Amino acid sequence: MKRSLLLALLMTGTAVPALANDGVLDVVAPFEIKGADPITSGNILLKMDVVETLVDAKADGTLVPGLATDWSVSSDGLTWSFTLRDGVTFHDGSAMDGPAVAETLNWSRGNGGLLAKTPVEGIEGDGLTVTMTLSEPFAMLPAMLVEYRSAIIAPSSIQDGAVSEVVGTGPYRVTEFSPPTNMQLDAYDGYWGDQAAIEKAAYHGVSRAETRALMAESGDADITLSLDPASYTRLENADGLNVVSAAIPRVLMLKVNGQTYDAATRKGLSLAIDRAGIAKAVLRYDTGATQMFPPGMAGWHDDALEPLSYDPEAAKAALADAGWELNSDGVLERDGTPMEIEILTYPDRPELPLVAAVLEQAFAAVGAKPVINSTNFSEIPAKHNDGTLSTALFARNFALVPDPVGTLLQDYAPGGDWGAMGWVNETFTSQVKAMAAGTAPDGTREELVATLQAELPVLPIAWYQLNMAVSDEVDGVVVDPFERTLGLSRVTWAGE
Repeated sequence: MKRSLLLALLMTGTAVPALANDGVLDVVAPFEIKGADPITSGNILLKMDVVETLVDAKADGTLVPGLATDWSVSSDGLTWSFTLRDGVTFHDGSAMDGPAVAETLNWSRGNGGLLAKTPVEGIEGDGLTVTMTLSEPFAMLPAMLVEYRSAIIAPSSIQDGAVSEVVGTGPYRVTEFSPPTNMQLDAYDGYWGDQAAIEKAAYHGVSRAETRALMAESGDADITLSLDPASYTRLENADGLNVVSAAIPRVLMLKVNGQTYDAATRKGLSLAIDRAGIAKAVLRYDTGATQMFPPGMAGWHDDALEPLSYDPEAAKAALADAGWELNSDGVLERDGTPMEIEILTYPDRPELPLVAAVLEQAFAAVGAKPVINSTNFSEIPAKHNDGTLSTALFARNFALVPDPVGTLLQDYAPGGDWGAMGWVNETFTSQVKAMAAGTAPDGTREELVATLQAELPVLPIAWYQLNMAVSDEVDGVVVDPFERTLGLSRVTWAGE
């Protein structure tokens, strides 16, 4: 009833009144549910407390027990053992034991999960123990198990070579699954930990930023994620809402095809970007990114680095030094090929098309011929893999794995869907792998940061703030810098 009324009012353009609490904890976000598999939708399933991981992380990145109570590694670093919680059941009533967890992790490893990026050779389960054997030491294996693609689901979820339904272990279970936009949940009365305080919850994937803001303002959403800057400013004074903005380790960046645009060209394009202007005018942030990692990422942000700067004339000179010259049409050209830059992005994050428009003007101002392609975000990995990507504008979370090395391993050693393309630095790759193995010498982290700044395999543009709105009707929502959880199961109705 509540959502039907909102839809009718949206269609007529009528002002939307605040609606009464209907007993359902409604979460609204821009992200579509891609399917039942944690590999494609685990970030949503984890936020909604439907699935859990063997290892969890606190807000400061410290690893803590999840579905595994403890873990250990052999003296040679090649065998890891994880002890599982006793008495945990999946939502279908089956036991979460070693064989079930091993089946899940082997599925993830073989179908695009993060474990495929590790030297894990085998995963076996027996009783309440899961054993992983490795081909070489890999000290950060527990941190990799925090990531959503390693979430644990019941073997019954996997049918005929695909994940057909969501059967997790979390405090909420799925009662209605309607991809790509809706999911209904009930509290799971067999949960191993504290029961969810609110009996029913729902997830709504709403792509339009204006609609999400209106749902927050109307009371149709209890928790609203990814507010665009204009809506955030407007809702700061709205009755019945608390708006929250917190720095997170997510970076707005432009991925550049290194086979098309070499290091000298990437430097020229970087100099053409007014990061401070984008931050203030579009994102409403105080400053743009002066390097890859934001100041809040202790040990990874280096104040001694020469900051990325904006200088259109220096950009033109750098592009000229890289061999680009204006042709008769006034477009930069090298070896008979014009600089036609496709800026691929997606509207799920409402700021991206706006930033893309600024980049389009900036690149045109130095002689390129840019065009924006705002489409589904899945086009970025698709065009990366078929070699047709020119550039892509997106936001990358460096905290999907609590240690940024996990993301570097995926994205830059030597490259991946959401990282470098056509860029190879063997020293960098070996250094990242050494850090993952726990064998890197002191100073390696600083060398990695300096290499990213010097060679610019991607162009950092801005450091992110997490903007969200929370209704006064609820208490206990968690603002997690790792964007893993909302603390949903502990959220209560205000006053209860």
